[in-house]
Amino acid sequence: MRHIAWMSSLRHALRTPKSWEAEPRKKTGIDYRKHLEIREQKYSLEEELKGYLSEEEKDYVLSKKNKQAACLNLQSKHLSALKTEGYVWEFAHLEIEKMFVELFTLQGKVERIKNFPYPRQFATLNKFFVWIFVILLPFGMMNEFDKIGIIIVESMEQYKPYPNSGFHYLIELMGHYFIWFTVPISVIISWVFNTMERVGEASENPFEGEGNDVPITTMSRDIEIDIRQMIGDHENNIPKPEPEKFNTQL
Repeated sequence: MRHIAWMSSLRHALRTPKSWEAEPRKKTGIDYRKHLEIREQKYSLEEELKGYLSEEEKDYVLSKKNKQAACLNLQSKHLSALKTEGYVWEFAHLEIEKMFVELFTLQGKVERIKNFPYPRQFATLNKFFVWIFVILLPFGMMNEFDKIGIIIVESMEQYKPYPNSGFHYLIELMGHYFIWFTVPISVIISWVFNTMERVGEASENPFEGEGNDVPITTMSRDIEIDIRQMIGDHENNIPKPEPEKFNTQL
């Protein structure tokens, strides 16, 4: 059960809001999160650790700053005690310790993603450059669209006088006002680049609990179910999978 306690401590740490995480403070993020129920914000870590650790172990974990590391430390100490008592032989002890080292390594990687944001100057300059591009784009396209319009009008000269149908008149009229196509085309291109910039900004922090973030709560629950089934826990003690909310896994 300590492994489940470690996962619970880790996901609570990853869900902790940081000052540089902008998405939850945006209007779209606030409105979206009103419909979701993020488990780590509804329940405290102390509540989540009940049943996974003894009271003494829980007090020890909660007293530490890095609670997830404290859980792994408990696991390592318990393994050493089992080896001393002869329940675990030397080779098995070394192999399990390697697993703990791997867990520490993986924990450190996700903590660095969480606690060390992408260089702020890159994100800021990227946004500025996108908006400069968006503002200047129409001015760069106007001349080209005007040239296309002139070509259309000149190409229609060979068909004059036009037949009674309005098709030729429509093409010529389109040529005269073709420069106005700059507006919708510029809007579409600007939307594409702005969306890419927003996606990049949102992807910098994948543990906030947004719709496109890593579903660490669901993953943790699935692993807990697997562990309980493997150790033969009673079916009534095995929790249900984390439900989807508005087609979103948290």
